[in-house]
Amino acid sequence: MPGKSAQHDIELIIEDVGGEGGGKPPRRDGGDDDADRGGGGRRDSASSPQRRYYTALAVGIVAILMFFMALASAYIVRRGSAAEWTAIHVPAILWLNTFMLLLSSATLEFARRKLAKGDLAAFRNLWMVTTILGVLFLAGQYVAWRQLQAQGVFIATNPASSFFYVFTGAHAVHLFGGVAALFYVAVRKFEKAKISRWAAAEVASYYWHFMDALWVFLLALIYVGR
Repeated sequence: MPGKSAQHDIELIIEDVGGEGGGKPPRRDGGDDDADRGGGGRRDSASSPQRRYYTALAVGIVAILMFFMALASAYIVRRGSAAEWTAIHVPAILWLNTFMLLLSSATLEFARRKLAKGDLAAFRNLWMVTTILGVLFLAGQYVAWRQLQAQGVFIATNPASSFFYVFTGAHAVHLFGGVAALFYVAVRKFEKAKISRWAAAEVASYYWHFMDALWVFLLALIYVGR
């Protein structure tokens, strides 16, 4: 009968729509290194399984920003009320460190462009260069601390030196987390990972650029507030 035939057709359509496991979109890749092939390796970064990584990143950035803004506020207030405030000589190596960090942001973006074009080998090379620049920045910060210590300037010497060590030390700790994330993306095999290579690179790059901008702000604050 016509009514039964129409009902049967509707049931078939419903089964086809729900046949991908509860309405989940089918995979767009062949399973090798997630979405590194086809379309330049870009996958929907806001897909439900990966959205939590972006949410965690946003929450982390807000928390870090609030922490450093609180420190900056305390710095400004202390700077204006401390009679014993003694300006410190900012080590010249900090400018070299800043250059390396800015350069690392550039190589990071070049790496992402290579990934978008599907050039995985070039992506890995540029990504590793970024990681090495991050390590060099941390090493340069250690050299700066050693130079200050050689001048007899320690964390408890005066309020200015205390804030310098706190600012640079806290930033170095958070940047080390960024270096770890970069290294993870560089060596991770993403065939069975819950996050695609593209999404992992995007999350890591957002965090890295944030730490880069934060360092420029801190250096300007330290330099102006000497």
